[in-house]
Amino acid sequence: MMAGIGQGPSDASGDEEMPDIIDIVTEMGRAGEPAKSPSPALPAQTVARLPGHLQKLADHARDYVEAASSANTRRAYSSDWKHFSSWCRRQGFSLMPPDPRTVGLYITAIASGADTGTPAGAKKSVSTIERRLSSLSWNYSQRGLTLDRKDRHIATVMAGIRNRHASPPRQKEAILPEDLIAMLDTLDRGTLRGLRDRAMLLLGFAGGLRRSEIVGLDVGRDQTEDSRGWVEVLDNGMLVTLRGKTGWREVEIGRGSSDTTCPVVALQTWLKLARIAHGPLFRRVTGHGKAVGAERLNDQEVARLVKRAALTAGVRGDLPEGERSKLFAGHSLRSGLASSAEVDERYLQKQLGHASAEMTRKYQRRRDRFRVNLTKASGL
Repeated sequence: MMAGIGQGPSDASGDEEMPDIIDIVTEMGRAGEPAKSPSPALPAQTVARLPGHLQKLADHARDYVEAASSANTRRAYSSDWKHFSSWCRRQGFSLMPPDPRTVGLYITAIASGADTGTPAGAKKSVSTIERRLSSLSWNYSQRGLTLDRKDRHIATVMAGIRNRHASPPRQKEAILPEDLIAMLDTLDRGTLRGLRDRAMLLLGFAGGLRRSEIVGLDVGRDQTEDSRGWVEVLDNGMLVTLRGKTGWREVEIGRGSSDTTCPVVALQTWLKLARIAHGPLFRRVTGHGKAVGAERLNDQEVARLVKRAALTAGVRGDLPEGERSKLFAGHSLRSGLASSAEVDERYLQKQLGHASAEMTRKYQRRRDRFRVNLTKASGL
């Protein structure tokens, strides 16, 4: 595989400074700023100074580019590109143009633990390797280049990696209603932080929301630039308007049978005592729990909250502590609704915002397990 792989110090230099698409748009020039020197990886016309009347268009283009993918995706793609660039530099391989043979050796290194840039024996999972390939393809495409993932040097190696290293998918444990109630009991209702966490857990569960959707909500429509939706409290419940992976959708969250487990009451209590009337719903509590900040929470806070509350409440206490800590994350709330709600599949699909019924069925794994006994049905 190594024969013919391009080498050369000039090709490998400046690897981590290679611009991503955000930088490419920025290099078009901003009003009042001097034009940047052209990058050797970009054609001259790409980095030419734009006329003054097009400067605002360049700014808008940059904003649209940022909106094309989530912040988490951009961070992952940037990190993966830097890792690949660094690996090419250490091996003396050229970064440009994309060479399937180089990429084939790269995924072999990270799959086998032969990557000298990571701790000895640190092998990456198949899903991580596949994401790295997607990252490389995306980064090359933003530079006007194409990485042929169907080339035998990549496709055949990847097929072998899947056959040898693929493992069954690890799904996060579904938080069922009795688990959620136990988790709520671990929260301090006398503090702002406890009220906020209570509202996040109930809203996330009842709405079947992703963690980014939970923290992305505002009190009302068009209140912040980074909003992913807003809430509207009605007589019978709460209407949540969301911009998710599959586009805009409305999520109906009905009132609970008891105020202690009602997501609407929990949210109203949090907003009232935190004195939030505009902007992000869920914010950081500061000043020893007595003050509420202005910025919205990071979605990682939802995952940490679910894990902390589940462990404290003793959910799945039949398992060792180390194993239990890996079971819970933000997705546990979403899975819990699908695994416990005894409703028609189409209603769950709409609530969760799934594009296909097959995806919804994967979420209903605990609810439907052993519901149909084919052993008895066959006469045994």
